[in-house]
Amino acid sequence: MNNLAVAKNISNPSTFEEREEMVRKLRETTTGIDIEYQLANGESSRRIYLDSTASTLQLGVVTDVMQKYLPYYANTHTDVHFSAMLSTHEFEWAHQMVLDFVNADSEKYGSFFVGSGTTGCINRVARTLSRKRPERDVVITTIMEHHSNDLPHRKHFNEVVHVPVTCDEKGFGAADVSKVEEALVKYGDRVNYVSITGVSNVTGIVNPIYEVAELAHRHGTIIMVDAAQMAAHVPIQVSNPENPLRELDIVVMSGHKIYATASPGVVVTRLDLFSDVEPEEVGGGMVDDVHIDRYQPTVSFPDREEAGTPNIVGAIGLATSLCTLKKIGMDYIDQEETAIVRHAIDELAMLEDIVVYGKTDCNSVHRTGALSFNIRGMHHSMTASILNDYFNIAVRNACFCAHPYVREMIMDDLSEHMDGLSNEELEAMAELHRGMVRASFGIYNTHEDVNKLVSALKEIVSNRAFYDQHYEQIDPDTYRHKEFRFDSSPMFSVNSAVDAWLENT
Repeated sequence: MNNLAVAKNISNPSTFEEREEMVRKLRETTTGIDIEYQLANGESSRRIYLDSTASTLQLGVVTDVMQKYLPYYANTHTDVHFSAMLSTHEFEWAHQMVLDFVNADSEKYGSFFVGSGTTGCINRVARTLSRKRPERDVVITTIMEHHSNDLPHRKHFNEVVHVPVTCDEKGFGAADVSKVEEALVKYGDRVNYVSITGVSNVTGIVNPIYEVAELAHRHGTIIMVDAAQMAAHVPIQVSNPENPLRELDIVVMSGHKIYATASPGVVVTRLDLFSDVEPEEVGGGMVDDVHIDRYQPTVSFPDREEAGTPNIVGAIGLATSLCTLKKIGMDYIDQEETAIVRHAIDELAMLEDIVVYGKTDCNSVHRTGALSFNIRGMHHSMTASILNDYFNIAVRNACFCAHPYVREMIMDDLSEHMDGLSNEELEAMAELHRGMVRASFGIYNTHEDVNKLVSALKEIVSNRAFYDQHYEQIDPDTYRHKEFRFDSSPMFSVNSAVDAWLENT
């Protein structure tokens, strides 16, 4: 297919070639995709960004749409002037776009934006449902959860049950559905909801959320899905007319993990779950009337859940990203990113002294978005620092706000390699591996990015002595190059940027 033919159809791609072309365009226009840094060896190279699980880079289409919208910006919820009418229309469209993206029936579901990402979303849900259903004082979650899908439940409920993941000789897998059912039976009517991540932020393993939803509904409770790591990688089906038991009651996600960096979090919820209870956040915009001695919250949704001036620009940016991904097709994106992760696992499996955590048989477990690993005998901080300093590969290390899950996988791996070691050696090994290195991928990453990571790890493993002599341990969790220091000020600082603008006006 020639480029002209592709261009004519790119806004609504239908063939593999058209989708491929659209992804290529997104990749090439991603903000910061071509940024270069000077390395410890004096050379400069393009950054390979493998930290998308923490925050994705912003798609060029999001940057473009937000810049085009800003001249028309005004506060919403009035039709007294043109810009306010325009902003209100687009803000309302953003709410509907969220529902369309997760395939939620707008007659039954609504969406509202929350300022502090998925963390704020889950805190809001926990506070609201603990007040709405106070007799239900138990939340069931899993051992693999990010702290944001654990600590809010601990704060607002009497008991939080952490269900294990499946585990066999091939490693840790997805959440153990049979253990979820055991917990549902044991706690019965005390269960307020089941809250489970759609995709692990540590291993990229996809959980069987629809099976868990069916179990929760059969046992008379509801399910919340933490889609922070899922939304950008895997299709989400909230409504299911053919089997309502497999519907999702609440889904939470965050714009900064879906290619819209300055965007809020968003809650998709069954409307009835947030009715008949006063909104957690109060202020302007969520009331119908206010008197000296009383106020009347509005029943209008989502207004009742969005007190104050919302992040209108950020919400439009997030909706832009969701609209773009939906046009490409999340099935296609899932297929492409799963192939990248499979390629990474296959290549890393062939490297000496590299351990990849979680089940690596991609035929038995669905993995997407991320994988975590270690070089045996090397501290995770040192590995991550070398990848950055010498290869310009941006990864993340430590426990990724999932401490119990990371510790359990590390100790399971170490137990297989401890035979013949003294107690002192065992303690040193455990101390060395109290974290992992995580490589995570986005729509802008390619198989070539994986190849560069693999090549860098080969170099590190082959030349440990060289790197050992150039790094020092600063504290138990940090290694740093003895001589090389990164100075960001020549590249960017807000103060310098302001001065430059003032000088040129």
